[in-house]
Amino acid sequence: MPVRKRFGQHFLHDPQVIERIVDTLDPKPGENLVEIGPGRGALTTRVLQRAGSLDVIEVDRDLAQLARDQLGQHGALRVHEADALKFDFASLKKTHLRVFGNLPYNISTPLLFHLMKQSAHISDMLFMLQREVVERMTASTGNKTYGRLTIMLAAVARVEYQFGVGRGAFHPPPRVDSAVVRLVPHATPPFELADPELFTRVVRVAFSHRRKTLRNALASLATVADIEAAGQDPAARPETIDPAGFSAITREIEGR
Repeated sequence: MPVRKRFGQHFLHDPQVIERIVDTLDPKPGENLVEIGPGRGALTTRVLQRAGSLDVIEVDRDLAQLARDQLGQHGALRVHEADALKFDFASLKKTHLRVFGNLPYNISTPLLFHLMKQSAHISDMLFMLQREVVERMTASTGNKTYGRLTIMLAAVARVEYQFGVGRGAFHPPPRVDSAVVRLVPHATPPFELADPELFTRVVRVAFSHRRKTLRNALASLATVADIEAAGQDPAARPETIDPAGFSAITREIEGR
């Protein structure tokens, strides 16, 4: 079956990596497991063998048909031929979803944001992504990779780096290294959340000028008094402010 470049397909084939991912996921019978992009079924087969039941979301019609024809023998497989970026996970009519997959690099960030909006239905996620993206997701305050993605995810989920995966584990090999990451939506927010839309705007504007001070980066949204009232230093750079700090600034703007 040909690789469709428009879908960013790189198929996982290394049996040791496959087994390590499945062991990390630790699927069990009775769980509501959902795989995004089953591809040729490398992970799908092993998860079905261990859990017995699985929903998969596949945008490529040929791969969706392959899943129907060849993978259902391993367990109860439900194939949803759909774009994961538009998929309504509530439509599965299940709670405590465990979502996993080897995500195409070209849609990984927008897909993460899409999933975060539906985190009320999800108990945890395990994804293989471009290593650079995982480093941004798990970055510490002050790190050069710390930014908008780090903060927006931290507001919704605990993000944990699991392990790296080399290029040779895929066919065709990608031009970048990969890593596996786990996300667990917060049962209780780790800090008081501000208005989500305004919070998103504040973070986006701040990191569009990440080398500027907060005073200058947020000049269109926040006053120096707002920043100080939130307990932050107006002379600090955005990359040094933790997620709770950005939420505090947002609340000050909102409360004016």
